[in-house]
Amino acid sequence: MSKYKVYITDYDYEDNEIEKSILEPIGAEVIGLQCKDGKGIEDLAPEADALMVQYANITRETINRLPNLKVIARYGVGMDIVDTEAAKVRGVICTNVVDYCNDEVADHNISLLLMLVRRIPMFVDETKKGNWHWNETRRPVSRFNSLRVGVIGFGRIAQNMSKKLLALGFTVVAYDPFVEEKYMNSLDVHSVDFETLLETSDVVVLQCPYTKETHHIIGKRELAMLHKDVILINCSRGKLVDNDALYDALKSGQLAAAGLDDLEDEPAKRFGWTVEANPLFSLDNCFITPHVAYYSQESLIEARVKAAHNVRSVLLGQQPPNRVV
Repeated sequence: MSKYKVYITDYDYEDNEIEKSILEPIGAEVIGLQCKDGKGIEDLAPEADALMVQYANITRETINRLPNLKVIARYGVGMDIVDTEAAKVRGVICTNVVDYCNDEVADHNISLLLMLVRRIPMFVDETKKGNWHWNETRRPVSRFNSLRVGVIGFGRIAQNMSKKLLALGFTVVAYDPFVEEKYMNSLDVHSVDFETLLETSDVVVLQCPYTKETHHIIGKRELAMLHKDVILINCSRGKLVDNDALYDALKSGQLAAAGLDDLEDEPAKRFGWTVEANPLFSLDNCFITPHVAYYSQESLIEARVKAAHNVRSVLLGQQPPNRVV
C-alpha cells in the first residue's frame, strides 16, 4: 500500500514516468488525471497528499475538501490559478518552478517581435496574392537601431530578453515599480514611467505576472496612448490584455499588429473551445501561439523534475526548493 497519494491534475505530455521515477521511491503513488479546468478535483482525488498542477484552477473549496493535502505544486511560475491564501490558512505548502524557461520565453518574445517588426507574415501573404513590392503592406519597416522596445515588467525573463534585444541594436526601456532604476541602468536599459513607455515605444512587450493590479494593464485607455504603428507582444498571462479593446485597436488599424501566446479566455483550461470563441483569430494582423513560449524539450523535462522534487521534499518533511506559500 502506498504511503502517499500524488495526483497530477492535468498534463499535456505523454506519460508521468518522470514524476514516478522521483516520487515512487519514497512510497508515493502517482495518479494522472485530465481535469484541466479543476472542477471536481476534490471528488477525483479525495485522498490526495499532493496536487501537481499544470492548468487546473485550484480553488478554496477544493483545498478545504482535501483533508490530507500537504502540498500544491505548480509546473510553472505563475500562481494565479491557485488560491494561495486558502492554502496558507489550511497550512498547505504551495510551490512553483522558476528559471526553467527563461531563455525559451525570452526567445519567443523576440521571435514574435522580429517577425512583426520586419512584417514577414504580411509580405508572405501579399506574395501569395501576386503582389511583389515593399509597400504592399502599407506599413513602414524600420531598422532595429531606430526602434524603441518598451518592456512592462523587468524580472528574469525580461532581463534575458533585453540583453538579446540590445545586442540586435534596439533601444530598450522598461517599467517596473519593484526594480531600481540603478539596476536597470547597469544593464543599459532605461527606466521610465508607465505612461512614457506607452507614449514613446515602437514595440510594447508584456512580461509581468498576473495579479489584481495587472488585470487589463493594457486596455482601451492604454491602447489609445500608443502611436499608430506600434506592435504589442504578450507572452505572459492572457488577462493582462483586454481582448475586446485589443480587437478594436487591431481592427481599426490603431495598432499595427499583435503577437500573443495566451488569451483572456485561456483555451487550455476549457473543454470544447473553438477559434470562433475569440474574434482575435479572425484578424490578419494578430498572431497567436498556443501558450508555448515556455516550451522546449529541455524546459519541459526541467519543469517536471523540479515540480516533482518540490513535492518529494514536502512529503519527506523537508523545505522545498521553490516554496511560494
